[in-house]
Amino acid sequence: MLEFMLDVWNSNPDGDAIVWRDRVYDYRTLLRLFDDWKQRLQELGATPGSVVVIDADFSPNAVALFLALIDQRCILVPLATATKRNEFIKIAGAEVVVSINAHDEVSAEPSKPTGDRPLYQTLRERQHPGLVLFSSGSTGESKAAVHDLVPLLEKFKTRRKTLRAISFLLYDHIGGVNTMLYTLANGGCLVTVEQRDPDSVLAAVAKHRVELLPTSPTFINLMLLSEAYKRHDLSSLRIISYGTEPMPEHTLKRLHELLPDIALQQTYGLSELGILQSKSRDADSLWVKIGGQGYETRVVDGVLHVKARSSMLGYLNAPSPFTEDGWFNTNDVVEVDGEYVRILGRKSDIINVGGEKVYPAEVENVIQELDEVAEAMVYGEKHVITGNIVCADVATVSPLDSSAEKELIARVKQHCREKLQRYKVPLRVNIVTGQQHTERFKKSRR
Repeated sequence: MLEFMLDVWNSNPDGDAIVWRDRVYDYRTLLRLFDDWKQRLQELGATPGSVVVIDADFSPNAVALFLALIDQRCILVPLATATKRNEFIKIAGAEVVVSINAHDEVSAEPSKPTGDRPLYQTLRERQHPGLVLFSSGSTGESKAAVHDLVPLLEKFKTRRKTLRAISFLLYDHIGGVNTMLYTLANGGCLVTVEQRDPDSVLAAVAKHRVELLPTSPTFINLMLLSEAYKRHDLSSLRIISYGTEPMPEHTLKRLHELLPDIALQQTYGLSELGILQSKSRDADSLWVKIGGQGYETRVVDGVLHVKARSSMLGYLNAPSPFTEDGWFNTNDVVEVDGEYVRILGRKSDIINVGGEKVYPAEVENVIQELDEVAEAMVYGEKHVITGNIVCADVATVSPLDSSAEKELIARVKQHCREKLQRYKVPLRVNIVTGQQHTERFKKSRR
């Protein structure tokens, strides 16, 4: 199943494979851990088709177990956070739960699934390994996407650049899985981090000569605000890729101005589809070409649809979202310019003000142009006349007294009036404290 990857490892056994807690593990060690896990899975009763939950973050054992489960044709369910853990284990129908703690210590226990899951039967009949990924579920119950890993692995069989990459996106995120598989399939080095704050991440970049940082616009904004990029040697860094949410144009242009020698690449992917190939028009441009081998795209009524060979089989706990001919509605609203698209935001985030559409990311971008603003979160609130009004929660770079807060609120509204159409200007602006993003460094919208 993973012969293409194992051949790469065996060809360079002394090469750096994983950096964990500043200790370097070579491919010879990873191969040993991989073989150990194959034996241990048999002892745990995890046979082909068994459903195994991995409660972990990236570590040598977590990586080796993930790959051993693929090789054993199991159905693996990675979980990287404690939130909704028991709920997810129940939805997934786990038969074995393996927990790997912050010290890379392992414990395992059996679990009794209830109910039938026809998608698992499809995988077992095909004798293929499976992958279950949960959505963030910020607007309701998290959906469990079931993948056949055979088509998902196909793109990693083509050798590409060997890179040292940070495992920033989480162990149970499609982007985190993609980073791990790409890096190890090409004989690169996966550099893990214990903390995902700007200084910790950039310190790891400097110390371990990282070349690729896959991250989110929210993290990039925090990196710029904290000026962590000034405190660490980033001379090894060749690429910063960003995705998971719309990128504010102001943030992208500032990043390019401050770090002009680093290539900036917008990525696009969903738990249901995998990660598509992408190419930004320019380093500081939000226009991107997406697709590549195995993917087709179309735009229907301004919304992006994707057909992919690596699409999920379906959801465990929701109806199939695919059209009869296999297209997936991403619910991402886009503008089109030839082969390029610009992602405006999720359709569900659009604020309808008296029949006019307001995209939160556009308003947030304008607000974040003000020097005092650290983060902005724009959302709609019900209104008896216009249907909705635009509201904004604004976090400041430094604490303000009540007088300064009032001045900033007035300045935010005035700045928006100068830059935006009237119906897009926030009627209510709140100065807030605390972070406005999730543990995945993605804006937690109301």
